[in-house]
Amino acid sequence: MKPISPLPACSILLLCGGEGRRMGGRDKGLLPWQGLPMVEHLQRLVRPLTADLIISCNRNFTRYGALADQLVADGTQDYAGPLAGIRMGLRVMREPWLLVLPCDLPRLDLALLQQMRQCAAQEQRPWLLQQGEQVVPLPCILPRSSVSALEQAWAQGERSPRRWLQQQGAASLHCAVDDPRLYNFNTPDYLSIPA
Repeated sequence: MKPISPLPACSILLLCGGEGRRMGGRDKGLLPWQGLPMVEHLQRLVRPLTADLIISCNRNFTRYGALADQLVADGTQDYAGPLAGIRMGLRVMREPWLLVLPCDLPRLDLALLQQMRQCAAQEQRPWLLQQGEQVVPLPCILPRSSVSALEQAWAQGERSPRRWLQQQGAASLHCAVDDPRLYNFNTPDYLSIPA
């Protein structure tokens, strides 16, 4: 049996920079679920895992700043999507790995995040999740060396995290098709789902 490697040190990026179209234009990370903004559920979960918590946001900087060690913004005139936030997170990360989490997965748990870090410890490449046949590009974990590849892809017009990660030969951590930790809270109806 292969010995278990120590979990790698990681910066953690919370993606909160979306336009919130399916939420009526509201800032999704700050919408309440179970009495707390969605981003705060994640912030409380990951705070013990890193001394470099980065939040990608394009508005409400004061509120997000109180939760993070660093803030980044897309640096574009419009909402350029999650790959823009990942790009900026990779630029400022302080640790060898970047664990990327979207703000609309407030049911993520420590076990899954530690599993992702363990995968990174065993094989030095990007990792994403897979549910059955479906590739789930976010959450993902990226080595620092990903920064140059993303800059090059961005310059060539790539904007899809899934395509970019697959181009990088990302490995997959398999999860159950109905894993409740991966319920994507992207419409108002989801905000009434119990914990």
